[in-house]
Amino acid sequence: MSLPWGTPYGGPPIPPPAIPARDLRPRRIWYLVAALLGLVLAGVGTAFIVVTVKNTVGSIDTAHSFSSGDARTFSFVQGETKAIYVSQSGQGHVDCRIPEMRSGSMTQPGSTFRITVGSRTWDRVFEVKPGSSGDYTLTCTSELPAEFALGDRPRVGATIGSIAAAIGCFIAAFATAVTIIVVTAVRRSRHRRRLAAAWAPSPQWGPQPPGRVY
Repeated sequence: MSLPWGTPYGGPPIPPPAIPARDLRPRRIWYLVAALLGLVLAGVGTAFIVVTVKNTVGSIDTAHSFSSGDARTFSFVQGETKAIYVSQSGQGHVDCRIPEMRSGSMTQPGSTFRITVGSRTWDRVFEVKPGSSGDYTLTCTSELPAEFALGDRPRVGATIGSIAAAIGCFIAAFATAVTIIVVTAVRRSRHRRRLAAAWAPSPQWGPQPPGRVY
């Protein structure tokens, strides 16, 4: 006895049947689907990071920064909390004042927040929540040479959420692409074996060699 495409008695070996790749299922287009889906998810994750960085950097009004000891007038909106940032070479003592605002409008946050914009590093030092809308003069000083700027209150929770969403998209991109590729490859391999068995030629029996009993 011989295998379906083995060596029959009295004849040359029969090669296994050649299965055209186009006849296998699932189709190879699923490899392309896996790549495109991975790229889309990775692109969404990248977009999350880009938007988060852009919003964070743009939250500080560096175009209207001022030096230590100077004063600058800003527009404040009632109930909208703003943050005061300082850029200095060390940890010099900082003091800021808005004489026209009621006492208690300016507070020192209980946590630190630092961001780098270009070549400068900015630290949040105070937060301002005005009791009424209007233009107010802000004066800040530091023991060291420093620049001050007004900006939005950092949204730490939203930033962390966006970064987590971006990481989730990257993981999903990798996992989804790998899963589709592996499943497609395994199913195509199994389909190839089934087709090979179905297309195999019938066993051919030749004359038995003399002197041997089967």
